[in-house]
Amino acid sequence: MHKVAVIGDYDSIYGFSALGLDTFPVTDVTEAAHLLRKIAAGEYAIIYITEMLAKQLSAEIEKYREQMVPAIILIPGVKGNTGDGVKGVKDCVEQAIGSDIVFGKE
Repeated sequence: MHKVAVIGDYDSIYGFSALGLDTFPVTDVTEAAHLLRKIAAGEYAIIYITEMLAKQLSAEIEKYREQMVPAIILIPGVKGNTGDGVKGVKDCVEQAIGSDIVFGKE
């Protein structure tokens, strides 16, 4: 059975454990890169990662972009929303259907 993981700073992810998700708080980028590789090689089908951390791990995350599993989904953290998560979903939908789904101003 596949699992769901959440990676990021403690303050941003601790609430996800109440939902039954496996949380992995990290304090530095090197630790996070190692953890991401370990989790992606395991039983995790979905990995949520805070936008700020994902920005620092963009090269590592890119390695998984063309794979079905794991799906790496960006979420906002307590230190702010970069908009990368929403942009990623928008880009995926646009690629899948061939059209932009947002009308009006961005």
